[in-house]
Amino acid sequence: MSMQIKEEGAVRSGPLHTLITVWALAGGALIALVVMVNVLSVAGGALWRPFPGDFEITEMGVAVAASMFLPYCQLNHCNVTADIFTAGLPPRWVAALSALASLVALGFSLLLLTRMYVGMLDQKAYSYTTAILQLPHWMAYAVFLVSLLLLAIAAVMTFVANVRDARA
Repeated sequence: MSMQIKEEGAVRSGPLHTLITVWALAGGALIALVVMVNVLSVAGGALWRPFPGDFEITEMGVAVAASMFLPYCQLNHCNVTADIFTAGLPPRWVAALSALASLVALGFSLLLLTRMYVGMLDQKAYSYTTAILQLPHWMAYAVFLVSLLLLAIAAVMTFVANVRDARA
């Protein structure tokens, strides 16, 4: 599966782009599963009995899925921007500011990666689980770590593309 996106002179393709896209699609599938659990819980509550722990699955599933979208949004310039400030700037300046934003995203992703790793170790060491289903918290942290690593990779990729555009 090869994907190619052309945006403002930058062509991005290859296995990392594909991996990040598949990761985001998996996040979408997770959201679909969360919706199905909620439908089963509502139907079960009306017809026989509700699905136990549905809110735990919803909380954990939505948080994990949201993290899975972050690398894709970075890679495809889908983050919220204030274009009103850059609308009159030359394309080289916009690319330079985008490169700076990519560096900020890289910094935040690496900071969060290190702190979430420490948090995961604590969650695992103290055996924290959800109240009803007894799902270990550290499992969600592990998915967050993968998402943050992919976000860092996407930030580097966008930084390189933006620097190339700024120099053109």
